[in-house]
Order: sequence, then structure tokens, then C-alpha cells
Amino acid sequence: MKAFLVRRLLSTLAAALALSVLIFLLIRLVPGDAVTMWVGQEGTMTPEVRATLRKMFGLTDPLPIQYLNWLGDIVRGDLGYSFRSRLPVTLLMWRALPITVELAALAMLLSAAVALPLGVISAVRRDKPADVLARLLGLVGLSMPSFWLAVLLILTSATYLGWLPSLIYVSPLKDPVGNLAQMLMPAVSLGLPLMAVVMRMTRSTMLEVLNQDYVRTARAKGVAERAILARHALKNAFIPIVTVMGIQLGRLLGGAVIVEQIFGMPGVGTALVSAIGERDYPMVQGTVLMMGLLFIFVQLFIDLCYGVLDPRIHYA
Repeated sequence: MKAFLVRRLLSTLAAALALSVLIFLLIRLVPGDAVTMWVGQEGTMTPEVRATLRKMFGLTDPLPIQYLNWLGDIVRGDLGYSFRSRLPVTLLMWRALPITVELAALAMLLSAAVALPLGVISAVRRDKPADVLARLLGLVGLSMPSFWLAVLLILTSATYLGWLPSLIYVSPLKDPVGNLAQMLMPAVSLGLPLMAVVMRMTRSTMLEVLNQDYVRTARAKGVAERAILARHALKNAFIPIVTVMGIQLGRLLGGAVIVEQIFGMPGVGTALVSAIGERDYPMVQGTVLMMGLLFIFVQLFIDLCYGVLDPRIHYA
């Protein structure tokens, strides 16, 4: 187990290093920098002022030097300062990250709460009306992008219910009910596509497990069908389901960028889009790096869960 953890942590470190290189290079492939963006807003900015700003932000250094300086700051736990606000990127991230994490967690919980029972019912009642309806709902969920569903929910709610979620973020610590009401539509927008994927995976793995010999043996012994589904079938089918849910977390984080923009939520997505438009390199680099590391550690957590779900799995 310890050797496995050491290998995974080393691979995680290598993945994080590769991610940092990609982030650093890709944002600089976008035409223009922060000073160029500001020139469009401040037409009176002189060449001397532009040169001073570029030097102050470190944009005049060669790219390898810029990267090494940024990497050194990361090692010390410093993600730098935003070009625009001059506030620490870490502080800005701690303000925005809980909103995105809450949104992704609610979407994940919502999709699991609906998809798992629906997938089990679909597998148990194969080719019955319930199965056909579940597969149809899954196909509909896969066909609707999160951003389109978000716009549809807003239009439907505003037109027929006369209600829209608050544009001012409500903390769950201050008003749990208000926070849940505000998060419901964004969570549904993100969770429905994931719900369809998890439901289809649950159905597929359950159908495979229900045909195994140990399930037939349990039925021959007279074990109740509910006990067979809960203790034998679903537990053994859970590994691919958990794997898919972990992989889909990246889709949730990516979809949250657009959904937060649509609902006006001050999460990581909103901060990232604003930073890209302003060529705020430290903010873009810090935001994408944090989201990438979050995804990497979730994958590590899922790998560790395999041994809990199936004791036959050993970490060599």
C-alpha cells in the first residue's frame, strides 16, 4: 500500500508539472498580453508606461525565466498576484473555489441519487416499459449540453413560474435554504448529462453482474431479490460506476465554467473567463492549476476506494 501511494504521488507530481508547463505556454499563445489589453481601455498610455508595466509584471523576461519564477513561487505556496486587482491569486481562489466545488458536489449527488436507482431498475426490468423509459431519458440527457439546458431552465422558470435564482451569491452557512434554491437550477444543468452517463453505465454493469454464477447461486439458495441486488450485484458493479463518475468530474468542472457565466455565479468559471479576457496570466495559471490538481487528487481517491469496494484488489 505504501509503495502504491508513493508511486501514485510521484506520478501525480509529474502530471502536475506537465500541467503547469501546458498552462504556462498555452495562455501565452493567445495574442496580446495584459498591457496590450489595457492600452485599448487607456488610449493615452505612453510607450514608457507600457514598458514599465511589462517590466513590473515580469513580461520582459525570457519565457523559461518567467516559468521558473512562477514554479518557484508555487513551491513556496504562492500563486502570485493578479495583474488586474493586485490581490493574491490564492485569496481570489479561496473566494471562488468553494462555490464551484459546491456546485459540482450538488450536481454529482443529484445525478447519483437519480441515476443509480434508475440504472438498477432498468437492468432488473430489462426490455420492459421501465427499461425503455430509462434508456430514453438517458438518451435525452446525453443529447442536451449543460449550457443549453441552463438557458432552457431559466426561460421556463421565468415564463411559467415567474421566478429566477438570485444573482447575489448566498452562502450555505448564512442561508441554507436560499443557497439550495440558488444552486438547484445550475446543479440540474450540470447533473443531467452526468446522470445519463451514470445510469447507462449502471445498467450495463448490472446486466453483466446479474448473469454471473454467484448471483444464480444466491437465487438458488433462496436469498431475497433485494438482498441479491444490494449485497452481491450492486456492490460488484460499483467499481466501473465510480470510475466513470470520477472521470466525469472533469466534465463537471469544465461545464461549470459556462453554467456559472449563465447564472452569474462568482465561481472559478467566472473568474477564469474574466482573467482570460484580461490576459491576467497569474490568475489564469493559478485557476487552471488548482482545478487540474483537484481532478488529479479525485482520481487518486477513487483508486484508493477500489480496495474498499472489492477486498480482492491489492495494491502491490
